[in-house]
Amino acid sequence: MITTISQNKCFGGTQGVYSHVSQETGCTMRFAVFMPPQAKDGPVPVLYWLSGLTCTEENFISKAGAQRMAAELGLAIVCPDTSARGLGLPGEADSYDFGVGAGFYVDATVAPWSRGYRMHSYITQELFSVIAASFPVDAARVGIFGHSMGGHGALTIALKHPSVYRSVSAFAPICAPARCPWGEKALTGYLGVDRTAWREYDATALIEDRGWQGPAILIDQGGSDQFLETQLHPELLTQACQRFGVPLNLRLQPGYDHSYYFIASFIEDHLRFHAANL
Repeated sequence: MITTISQNKCFGGTQGVYSHVSQETGCTMRFAVFMPPQAKDGPVPVLYWLSGLTCTEENFISKAGAQRMAAELGLAIVCPDTSARGLGLPGEADSYDFGVGAGFYVDATVAPWSRGYRMHSYITQELFSVIAASFPVDAARVGIFGHSMGGHGALTIALKHPSVYRSVSAFAPICAPARCPWGEKALTGYLGVDRTAWREYDATALIEDRGWQGPAILIDQGGSDQFLETQLHPELLTQACQRFGVPLNLRLQPGYDHSYYFIASFIEDHLRFHAANL
């Protein structure tokens, strides 16, 4: 059962925002869905967009400029929130990079976060089922992409569920969270100090452990990204892909930073990439 918050006609399709009560997170979750005009004639391929730290379901739909090309290509785009909200856990809103707005797309195992910070299962199971039941999408033609923390989420989810997600791309993803300050803080808080458990949520480690048999992974990375050297480490993912024979198209874009201006500049390439593979 979903509740409609807003619907606006957009490039012949519909940009909507909705909510539902989630069993995984234990709270009401909001998500956005763009349905292209082709959905009036039957199920369409669907892309899941995962946003970065501090974001909600709103950032992508208002800043990325994706709807025009999604309408042309006949792609639905689903944009979930980035964490559970309103649980009232101690310290959940104390910092921008842990807690509210920073779920890191993991299933937390450490109390109290294990009570509702289950974004991995929320995205891959609960929301997936809600979308399939509520919108005319083709559940056999699914791709996933994201930005920063959401790029990390997209990569790890696709690598763990290759039979579900047929294509994956990312903008400035956190490529090796077990080896950067953002990731070390989040993974310690949500999963504990045992670093072997972290490998399930580290794209570089998952490439080493599981590989990837799908189409080449597409990543765009801004050359002037202020987090490139300290947090993102695309070179570690590149090395793992080279060692394990995983096709990777990593494009370093000179002069671009970490913002949605960067995303908007290359979103068409990513949508065309997914459309070609779905």
